[in-house]
Order: sequence, then structure tokens, then C-alpha cells
Amino acid sequence: VQLQASGGGLVQAGNSLRLSCIVSGSVRDINAVGWYRQVPGKQRELLAAITSSHIPYYQDSVRGRFFISRDNMKNTVYFQMNTLKPEDTAGYYCAAAPRMHGLTTAEYEYIYWGQGTLVTVSS
Repeated sequence: VQLQASGGGLVQAGNSLRLSCIVSGSVRDINAVGWYRQVPGKQRELLAAITSSHIPYYQDSVRGRFFISRDNMKNTVYFQMNTLKPEDTAGYYCAAAPRMHGLTTAEYEYIYWGQGTLVTVSS
């Protein structure tokens, strides 16, 4: 399984970005796909995840501002980020968990990772 994240860039505070994560390879081997954020020097955190049956999970800090969706026909998971803030500046990574797991928030269960895309929010 391979994951390719894209869509990052430089935006002004208050604007939006949509990240995409294309999954290829043995797509049927995975279930949940999550979006993680990592700031240098800080622990990586799971912001949202979605199962193949479209059940979502959101971290409380982003619920209502960020939205995750999935197009199984395109093998793509999207991450819509609205009203961006400078503190959202980070590397964003998509990751996938094997089909044996349901909607999981355990990082050790996300065994497939994309390369990350950088989001920079200017004030």
C-alpha cells in the first residue's frame, strides 16, 4: 500500500486548503485512513480519520473547522481545512491502518504512511 499526500502550501490566516491523499497498491487491505499533523519538536497528532464505510473521527481541537471525506472510487481521502490559523502550520501526513482494524486512533495501528505535505499559514 502506498499513500501520496498533496495540497499543502502557503496561505493567509482565515483561508482554506484541501489536502488529498491518494491510496494505491493493495487498497482492499486497508480500512481507516487518517490525517496527522506534526510540528517540529512536538509529538505527531491525529487530527481526523475515516473508515472505508465513511465513519469519521475528529480530534476535538479541529472538529467543526476541518472535515475529512473519502472517495472510494478514486481511492482518495480529502482533508478540508477551513479558517486556517498560524498555529496550523505543520507537516501533514496521511496514514492507513489495515482492514483488521476499525476506526482507530492508535498511531501504532497506522502502518502505511505518505510522505507528507507542508502547510504554512501566515498571519
